[in-house]
Amino acid sequence: MTERLAEISARIEGMRQLGAVVNAMRGIAAARAQQARRQLLAVDSYAATIAAAIGRVVALAPPPASIARASGRPALVLFCAEQGFAGAFSERVFDAAGADLSASDLFLIGSRGATLGAERGVNAGWKSAMPAHTDGIPKLADCITEALYGKIATAEIDRLDAVFSQWRPGGGVHVERRRLFPMDLSVFPPPRDRNCPLLNLPATTLLSGLTADYMHAQLCNAALHAFAAENEARMEAMASARRQIERQLAALQARQRLVRQDEITAEIIELAAGETAMSDVFAAPRAAARKAKREGGEADRG
Repeated sequence: MTERLAEISARIEGMRQLGAVVNAMRGIAAARAQQARRQLLAVDSYAATIAAAIGRVVALAPPPASIARASGRPALVLFCAEQGFAGAFSERVFDAAGADLSASDLFLIGSRGATLGAERGVNAGWKSAMPAHTDGIPKLADCITEALYGKIATAEIDRLDAVFSQWRPGGGVHVERRRLFPMDLSVFPPPRDRNCPLLNLPATTLLSGLTADYMHAQLCNAALHAFAAENEARMEAMASARRQIERQLAALQARQRLVRQDEITAEIIELAAGETAMSDVFAAPRAAARKAKREGGEADRG
């Protein structure tokens, strides 16, 4: 019985330690998700500034509606999970890409996503880990942009989509697919005033640089959304794990109380049995002494 109680106590302590780890992981994920959301505001402001500049340049020298060369393959940038305990995060990204996985050049972000892709037979020509902190995302976007423009320059790809996850409060993870190349320059806002900017570069050269910066901003935006969504998904997974731990801990504590009560009951029964046995041992001598005393008294009276 004592061994059973010790075993249950050890399991309770183990569950408490596991709960502490789960709480720590949830706290880290919450901090990272919050940091990503804050940086998204800055990236969106930066992208809006570039979009306004593109609109001004387009108004000065309207380019063709499409600047892509339709002679290559499509390409996909997939933002998957970097770490575990995020549920079916990467699976949703692959499912959203669907049949295009086999017909496109793939740029795969996220170590866990790369592992899952290998299990699914998905061959990515370019892979990278997702940074552990949001400060590394601009550098990641630089690497992706450099690789993409190398293929665009040689006409290996003629269009590019980013597939990434967003977290919707109350709705969980939602996978979005966004066209990055070719850019539809007609959607950029035209200038609200007639003041023409002073240009020191040809309009086409300036437009080329601005569109590259805009793509970089869009990649940063997608990466930050994916980073935040992965950590939000991890928070949800850890919350579910915490609830399961609490249920198992409550069951173990109830079992511990029952075993302890059984142990106390067994000790009481053992003590009572011992007392009875001892009473039986001393009962015969006491009876003999009383009998001898009675007989002695009768002899004295005779």
